[in-house]
Amino acid sequence: MVERPGVQLTGVHATSALGRGAEAQLAGVLAGVPAFGPVRRFDTGTRRVDAAATLPQVGGLADELAEAVEAACRAAGLDAARRARSALLLAVHGGSHVPRLAGDLAAGAGFPDVRTYTTACVSATSAVADAAALIRRGDVERAVVAAGYLVEPDQYALFDAGRALATDAAVRPFSAGRTGLLLGDGIAAVVLERADVARRPVADLLGWGRAGDAFHPCQPDPAGRGLSRAVTAALRRAGLAPEAVGYVNANATGTSHSDAAEAAALRTALGPAAARVPVSSTKALHGHALEASGLLELVVTVLALRHGKLPVNAGWLGPDPDCPLDVIRDAPRPAATGHALSLNAAFGGANTALLVGAP
Repeated sequence: MVERPGVQLTGVHATSALGRGAEAQLAGVLAGVPAFGPVRRFDTGTRRVDAAATLPQVGGLADELAEAVEAACRAAGLDAARRARSALLLAVHGGSHVPRLAGDLAAGAGFPDVRTYTTACVSATSAVADAAALIRRGDVERAVVAAGYLVEPDQYALFDAGRALATDAAVRPFSAGRTGLLLGDGIAAVVLERADVARRPVADLLGWGRAGDAFHPCQPDPAGRGLSRAVTAALRRAGLAPEAVGYVNANATGTSHSDAAEAAALRTALGPAAARVPVSSTKALHGHALEASGLLELVVTVLALRHGKLPVNAGWLGPDPDCPLDVIRDAPRPAATGHALSLNAAFGGANTALLVGAP
């Protein structure tokens, strides 16, 4: 049996309300100070909630994405010739603007073509999984994944009308007293390369899994069956046991049903190890970046793992009996192992799991 080549993350870049650049994200999540504040980008006078995690100064989405792709490619050492032989996968909110955005980004950054992903909150992680599959299959040596969302009035209004936004201006994943999610800016780009051609590895992408449960258009399966299958698939692809996982950056949005379902999924997929694996959701710090969340959180996860410290679960008020997990509170913890999961879920029952390791 021919052994398939490994996949590594090399260049990484991200921007959020925590700051610009990968190091700003790491410093922000380890400081543990949430970036939420009143919305100044548009009028929220008729809304129930007036809070999000937004950058004080931000360019247009196309410009921000181009800057992120350029920074990630530069960090990975990709010259024009290597970019011209690479795939570009882009995760953004759907709409008539997407073809032009994708075409302009591909042409400006020097890529021959681009795939687009508009599958809500698993857009970016689906793109990462596909990029890894392309590399493992031998179709390409490397791929760049980029994703972006900037808080804007339409999605804000939808989440507010659906009573999903936190009424106390804080996101409290897995905590008693949580009241919902808050949106946040997120722009990220990563380079994935076949291990034997990667020159500047940041992390190994060891496994990935995707599964659907189709339980409800908006609500998750209370048993977390789809997410559990995604985690199991990622572990199986990596050839690792649940006990090898040393951290979970959870999807946990701070909503009642979603957090409880994710806790159930982790208990099913990890078994007894679920009670001992440190868990946090960095959405409590940088907000929910919708289509870009998965990539932003992947960057944060690999940087934290590389640094050897695991970020806190901000906003904690007290334990919820429906979420019996080892939630990281008060201060960052030392990383006990070199493996971590980054989880995401979307409306319609779509679930993804990415398993990374220190190189």
